[in-house]
Amino acid sequence: MESLDILMEGNKRFADGHPTHPNQSAERRTEVAKNGQHPIAAILYCSDSREPVEQIFDQGIGDIFGIRLAGNIATEEALGSAEYAVDHLGVPLVMVLGHTKCGAVDATVKGGTPHGHIGSLVKAISPSVEKAKGLVADPGDHVEVARLAVLENVKAMVEAMKTSSVISSAKIVGAVHDIESGMVEVTQG
Repeated sequence: MESLDILMEGNKRFADGHPTHPNQSAERRTEVAKNGQHPIAAILYCSDSREPVEQIFDQGIGDIFGIRLAGNIATEEALGSAEYAVDHLGVPLVMVLGHTKCGAVDATVKGGTPHGHIGSLVKAISPSVEKAKGLVADPGDHVEVARLAVLENVKAMVEAMKTSSVISSAKIVGAVHDIESGMVEVTQG
């Protein structure tokens, strides 16, 4: 079974309220400590506390190589982390996972002057917000712009992943997690 199929089956269990919680035992912890990690996927996902990626995909210790940044931004560090996962750990799948009601996207849509280093997030997400505004009949419709900006941001970060020859040797997909239903929908790849 392919990595994406395993993740999506786990997501269905999670969304249906019937997770099996695999690979979460003391024995599994000891196994991966002694024998190393062999994750089935690397996932770039948001720092939002509603995005516990191992739970969303009903996976356990050593199953997912998580790269977590607000707004699931493909920074140089995120790209380097994904390259490590593909090149050194043999990960066959790289996923960029956005989510509904993303605070980083929402803040970018609302505009204003961000404080501190939050500006770097806004700067990275802004092109996706501008593209989303061009896709709606009413660019002032904050809710619809934010919804589409999440999708556009996932697309942009998938494209950023594809710029790496190391990462592009793996399957790269984009997806969005609906935080209310629990379901993940693959949107690209």
